[in-house]
Amino acid sequence: MAKASPALSVGCHIVLIDGEPVLDASMLSTITDSRQFRDGLKTFAARALTRRMNAGEIESEARAQIQKIQSAGIAVSHVDTHKHTHIFPQILRPLLRAARGCGVRALRNPFGPRFPLRSSQLLSQPNLWTRFAELRILSRFAGQFRRAVDREGFVTPDGTLGIEVTGTLDERLFQAISQSIPDGTWEFVCHPGYNDADLAAAKTRLRESRELELKVLTMPAAREVLAQAGVQLISYRDLLMNM
Repeated sequence: MAKASPALSVGCHIVLIDGEPVLDASMLSTITDSRQFRDGLKTFAARALTRRMNAGEIESEARAQIQKIQSAGIAVSHVDTHKHTHIFPQILRPLLRAARGCGVRALRNPFGPRFPLRSSQLLSQPNLWTRFAELRILSRFAGQFRRAVDREGFVTPDGTLGIEVTGTLDERLFQAISQSIPDGTWEFVCHPGYNDADLAAAKTRLRESRELELKVLTMPAAREVLAQAGVQLISYRDLLMNM
């Protein structure tokens, strides 16, 4: 599908938790346990902050994942990470080295602007409060992220939109976010998909929500909302062309 759509921007979604590595797990003793990555997000964060992961292992595994996609003849336009683990400096640095070694010079900026929703909208989705609080705490790494990216010569958007509403995006939330986008270049993080047998076999909490997001993002009203807000849709390929 990627080869049939040459204008499509395809990134590598690097996985360091909740899955199996590409490399032999015996080579990755600080990030794997037997055949699987050892951590969920909370324990991963604790170990990343206390520097209990080997940077060389992270770099090697990230490089292997990027190269696996490239070996299929697909040009990798950018990288990001499952559960945004590159938010931590201890993960970001080896990730940048791996991407640069594979000729990839763009990545997701996982930090976003202040949450754009009104209190009444938050009250209708109580679980958003917890998500919002977590992201505000992690925002203290934003400065280190920007300095590292600039120092290594990578290109990245000004930040992301939509992470806070993962699993809860509907037409109302999409409209609220679209009408609150700051000036600049922002990536809208979303998870559209099909709730089919393949998804049923995956380890994810995002099931019915994927089809709702697909519906929201492909409805004509979504393009109208973006047009009214003066939003121009681009891809990572476009972003790289303007380096």
